[in-house]
Amino acid sequence: MRRSARWAVAVAFAVHGAAFGSYAARLPWIQERLELSPGALGLALLMMSVGAVGSMPFAGRAVHRLGSRTATRWFLLGWVGAMVLPALAPSLVALCVALLCCGVTAGTADVAMNAQGVAVEQRMGKSIMSGLHGMWSVGGLIGSAIGAAAAYRNIDARVHLGVMAVVLAVAALLASFRLLPSRPAARDKPPRFAFPTGPVLGIALVGFCAVFVEGSTADWCAVYLRQVTDAGAGLAAASYTLFALTMAAGRISGDVVVRRFGAVRTVRAGGVVAVLGGVLVVLARAPAVAMIGFALCGLGVAVVVPLAFAAAGHAGPHSAHAIAGVATVSYGAGLAAPAAVGGIASLTSLPGSFAVITALAAMISIGAGRLRPADAIRRV
Repeated sequence: MRRSARWAVAVAFAVHGAAFGSYAARLPWIQERLELSPGALGLALLMMSVGAVGSMPFAGRAVHRLGSRTATRWFLLGWVGAMVLPALAPSLVALCVALLCCGVTAGTADVAMNAQGVAVEQRMGKSIMSGLHGMWSVGGLIGSAIGAAAAYRNIDARVHLGVMAVVLAVAALLASFRLLPSRPAARDKPPRFAFPTGPVLGIALVGFCAVFVEGSTADWCAVYLRQVTDAGAGLAAASYTLFALTMAAGRISGDVVVRRFGAVRTVRAGGVVAVLGGVLVVLARAPAVAMIGFALCGLGVAVVVPLAFAAAGHAGPHSAHAIAGVATVSYGAGLAAPAAVGGIASLTSLPGSFAVITALAAMISIGAGRLRPADAIRRV
């Protein structure tokens, strides 16, 4: 039962990532169909982040009432269905509404499947959260690769995303029957709105720093290579691919490291690696050096968010509520990071922006002790 539940929740993470990768790969098609300017598309994409961050504080109570298995099933099906909506939108306003729906469904599904992941981890008695987030990355890469192939073949995004939605929905539904059953508790209900306090707030702030480093690097690494190191367009684009691959590799292998050294020491070392990467980026004036720096940033922060969720899940009696609070604060960095980096760069320079990002990476190491609840799981 435990082994089948582990694979089932891994499939849930992969389905969530594949849905995101599928939709993201067809954004150029959506932009061209609606004849959107970069600014208009950016506004629409912001709505997805707003929907996700806005829904997460309420998701913990919903998961508590439904149970993480039921919540994962229905919220994940909602997200897989919602990913088709942007391709169907006839206007910018409709696209904003569609992406808001995508954000709400993706955010609530994220909280539910992380709560289920913590439940499976507790049942198995060993760290698995890093590997689960690695499966999300693998799913995202597969979804985006299929989307790229569909775009190359000039397949209508409505057809492509519709077919993917059916396939992913079937996979999610089949996997959901193997998830651990969880009965919603009738008493001792958590608050309706999940904002972290006490020890969970410290965990959330570590997650915030990690997501800020991750989001800033993902959004700006290609631009950095072009403007600071004079790299070609192809090499600049490859910098994100390298960053994403190191993130995926770090998460997939992270559980082995955590079982050997524990969550706190793993995150502390990861912060040091990310700082080293940030220093290389700030000092780099050649593309190769900057790309190595970005890769180290990805490797350094890879396991931090999964372990933050695991620590939150072990920090109190209401794991879904705590996870929702950590997700709200952590993913809030995804809203702040792109604009913050651009603002700092306009006042100083892009290397100046990444100096700030490097300082946040150092805060991960300093705050690593907050993730001690994750070490409650045996390292076997």
